[in-house]
Amino acid sequence: MALALPRRKVNVMPLTATIIGRPNVGKSTLFNRLTGKRHAIVDDTPGVTRDRREGAAYIGTLDFNLIDTAGLDEGDAETLEGRMRRQTERAVDDADIALFMFDARVGLTPVDEHFASWLRTCETPVILLANKCEGKVAEAGRIEAYALGFGDPLAISAEHGIGMAELFEALLPFAKNFEASEKVVFSTPPLDLEPSDDDEIPPLQMAIVGRPNVGKSTMVNRLLGEERMLAGPESGITRDAITIPWEHEGRVVRLVDTAGMRRRSKIHEKLEILSVQDSRRAIQYAEVVVLVLDPNAILEKQDLTLARQVIEEGRALIIAVNKWDVADDRKAALKRLDDRLKISLPQVRGIPVITCSSKTGKGLDKLMPVVFDLHEQWNQRILTSALNQWLLDMTEAHPPPLVAGRRLRLRYITQAKTRPPTFILFSTRADKVPVSYLRYLANGLREDFELWGIPLRLNVRKRENPYAERKK
Repeated sequence: MALALPRRKVNVMPLTATIIGRPNVGKSTLFNRLTGKRHAIVDDTPGVTRDRREGAAYIGTLDFNLIDTAGLDEGDAETLEGRMRRQTERAVDDADIALFMFDARVGLTPVDEHFASWLRTCETPVILLANKCEGKVAEAGRIEAYALGFGDPLAISAEHGIGMAELFEALLPFAKNFEASEKVVFSTPPLDLEPSDDDEIPPLQMAIVGRPNVGKSTMVNRLLGEERMLAGPESGITRDAITIPWEHEGRVVRLVDTAGMRRRSKIHEKLEILSVQDSRRAIQYAEVVVLVLDPNAILEKQDLTLARQVIEEGRALIIAVNKWDVADDRKAALKRLDDRLKISLPQVRGIPVITCSSKTGKGLDKLMPVVFDLHEQWNQRILTSALNQWLLDMTEAHPPPLVAGRRLRLRYITQAKTRPPTFILFSTRADKVPVSYLRYLANGLREDFELWGIPLRLNVRKRENPYAERKK
C-alpha cells in the first residue's frame, strides 16, 4: 500500500521567471536558493554564468520555472559578450516576468541604468530586486533604485534568504491558473512506495563530455535545432553543466552539455576546478555518455581518462568523432582510434563509434538510434535459467583450471542488477578463480547475450559448504 504523503501543488501553466542583471550581482545565488539545489556555479569572479540555466523553483506554495542568465554586458554582436547578451534577451522574451537584480551595496551603476532603459522597451513585466540587503549600508542603494521606474525595489539577500516572502507576494499576481495549497511543501517530490501503472518512461539522462573546443555545445545546438548553447571559436566557453529537457521521436531526453575537461596538471584556477567538478558530477548522474573527440587529436591521454571514468561509473559510453569534415586523414584516425580502444580499454569491447560534423549536421542522425539501443542493453535483464544453462555450456567448452590438483567448481550464476548489468558467480573457492577465466566468462556473456559496448561486472562470491564443519 502506498503511503499518502502531501505533495506540492503544480500549476497547470507554470509561471516562467528570468533573473537578469549585470555580472556579479548574485543571480546564480538566487537561482540556487529558489531551486533548492547548488547547481549553478557561484564565484566572486564576474561573468561566471554564460549559458542560461533552467530549473524548477518554488517559494511557499508557488511553483514556477526559473531561468538563470549571463550577466548583462555591452559588446559587439559577434563577440562572446554579444552572444551572451543575445541568450539573455531570448530568455527575457520567453519569460512571463523578469527579475531585474542589482547590488544595493554598490548602488546603481551606468550599466544598470543602461539595461533598465532596454527593459522598459520590452513587453515582459519587471520586478526590481535590490540584492545584498542584509545590512543597513544597502538601504541608500535600494532607495536610489526608485529612479529606474520599476516600482518598489524589493530588499532581498539571495545568500541569506532575506526577502523571500516579499518576492512571493510580488510573483503571485503574475501566476497563471494558480491555486494556493495549504499542504506541506517538499523541496523534491516524495517517492511513491509502489509503482503505478500510469507511470511514464523516465527521461533518458544523456551527457556530452570531452576536452575543450571539440564541439560539444555545437553538437547540442544541432540536436536541439536551435542556438540554445553558446558556441564559438573560443576555447572553454561552457562553464556550467547545463541540463536541457528535449524530446526525440517521442522519447524524453535530459540532455546535459558540460564544460571541457583538461588534464588536472593544467588546471590551476578555482573557476575551472568548479567547472570540471560540475562536469564530473554530470557523468555520475548520466545513463549514457557521449565522449566527443577531435579527429586530428584522437583519443589522447585526457580522452582516455574521461572514457575510463565513464566506465568506472558504470555508464554506457558512445564515442563521437566530431569535425569529421575537416579531418586530415580519416583512415589513419579510425585506425588509431581502433588500436587505442583495444589496447587501453579492453574491458569494454564493442564501444560504438560514430563520425559526424556538428557544424553541418552530417552523420549526426546516427547518434540517437545508437544512444537508445545502448541504453536498452544497459538496462537488460537476463533470466537466471538462461544464465545457468549458458554457464554449463561455457564450462563444458572450457573447464575451469585445476587448483592444488582439484578442479574448480562454478556452481551458480545470477544477475544481481542492471544499469550496468552485474552478475554474481558462486563458487566454494571464489578466491581461487583466475582473472583470466573471469575474463573468458565476461567475453562469453557479451557475445551470447549481445552486451557489446557497455560496462559489465562479474563478481565471484563464496558459497559456503554445508558439510564443512560437520563432525565426523
